Amino acid sequence: MTAADGKEVNRAVGQNYLIHIIILLAIAAGVGIYLIATTVLIAKDGVFYIERAQEFSSDPVGIIKGHPFGYPFLIFVTHKFAATFSDGSSVYSWIYSAQAITLFCRLIALMVLYFIGRFLFGGKVSFWAILILAVLPWPAEIGSDVLRDWPHMLFLAAGFLFLIWGAAQSKWWLLGLAGLAAGLGQMIRPECAQLVLYGIIWLVLSLFRQRQEKTKVLCAALSLLICFAIPTAFYAKARGKVLPVKLKQLISSSAQPELNRTKEQDSNDHNHIYAASNLPGKIVKAIGKLFERISENLMYFFLPGLLIGMYYRLCKKSKATQQERFFMPAFIILNIIMLTLLYCNYEYISRRHVLPLVAISIFYVPIGLGKLAEWFGDRFSKERLESSENRRRWFLVLVLIGMGICVPKLLKPIRIEKAGYRDAARWLDKHTGKDDIIAVPDKRIGFYAQRAGIETADDEIPEEASYIVKIEGSDDERLTSYQNLHQEYWQYVDKRKKKGKVVIYKILLAG
Repeated sequence: MTAADGKEVNRAVGQNYLIHIIILLAIAAGVGIYLIATTVLIAKDGVFYIERAQEFSSDPVGIIKGHPFGYPFLIFVTHKFAATFSDGSSVYSWIYSAQAITLFCRLIALMVLYFIGRFLFGGKVSFWAILILAVLPWPAEIGSDVLRDWPHMLFLAAGFLFLIWGAAQSKWWLLGLAGLAAGLGQMIRPECAQLVLYGIIWLVLSLFRQRQEKTKVLCAALSLLICFAIPTAFYAKARGKVLPVKLKQLISSSAQPELNRTKEQDSNDHNHIYAASNLPGKIVKAIGKLFERISENLMYFFLPGLLIGMYYRLCKKSKATQQERFFMPAFIILNIIMLTLLYCNYEYISRRHVLPLVAISIFYVPIGLGKLAEWFGDRFSKERLESSENRRRWFLVLVLIGMGICVPKLLKPIRIEKAGYRDAARWLDKHTGKDDIIAVPDKRIGFYAQRAGIETADDEIPEEASYIVKIEGSDDERLTSYQNLHQEYWQYVDKRKKKGKVVIYKILLAG
């Protein structure tokens, strides 16, 4: 091959991945903008993040000391920028700012993930994998909501890319960038620190594979740790603590000190033994719940492709590189362990928690679908076509079927089943005073109404409240035991199916 031919090949490859990125970003952006425009109600956690962002300018130190401040800070900066072009006082300006920065982080994260896949699996596999990820309903919904998962995924994916790139190229400064991404990412979610663990283990293993390059390995390790320590030290000093709250709780709950035991503790030893005996059962339940959540994210249809692809690439002899054989299993195993511990201690795993697992392992889906396509082509194709043509045709059929399953869920507006909450909030905004305090079963009602809300449960009525909002299943569930209430408004919670009722009562003065 001549030099001219080499330049033509490089130019074609460059154009190829640019076309891939443009297509993927266009599809993901289109889906994201549609979901933002049709969102009926943001996530309950989103209210918390926006309220912290609103307080950032008045109490930045207090915000930093509390819950990880990275995502509220991104919302704050985005809102500041948006406020220069529009009215920044509206609650909707905060909501759209938060959704916009979430979608922006999702788009950049998808681009980073594409390069991870391109590096480990090749351009075609990476393109199909990210295309599937872009249209999966749950990851797409999370990426257009007021949630921190995709901003966290951006830093996690960027650090992961720098790790595998640095490991392949033996460049210490890339490990430094991975450490920096981990340090910054943990300000959004502390789980981003896992990148440092992968890097250190890889470097330790490199000492046995490349004994003559100890200096280079040491430089890479120092680069990784120092770049991680710089933002981490700042964050720890600002917060006044090093370990995340949940990790501290996990350590304290696991520790059973033998010193200073009381008689009551000794008498309750059988409870600890019983709890320990339940641990295997909890682990089994955790694995089951984890499998269920992954299946839901993959719409069940793409799950076989994921499992087949992982088996083909990691369990059988394949062309997988050293970087794939170490970093992919390490990431999958550690995240399974973390999610299992989460369930064992808090008894829940949400669809959001498994996003990193789904996003990083998504590249095995098109590989598995390719193997299924090959199997279907050999058994069901009547036409005498070349095996590659058969495989390509069946692969497209499988991908199109999967996307067809995703589309109805993808087009459903976010939380349309709670449209009555928004109507109740509008009524409160129009018919109550700015100083009125509202007792609500869901803080989002008070948030959308821009009223001070007190979240209550059951039949509790706070003394300082002027109005109370209740969710009722039928007419028999009204607050009939309270004589000082007057019904002002009601609407179905799910307006399409006419299920449930959101009812607003005015609290009358006694006597």
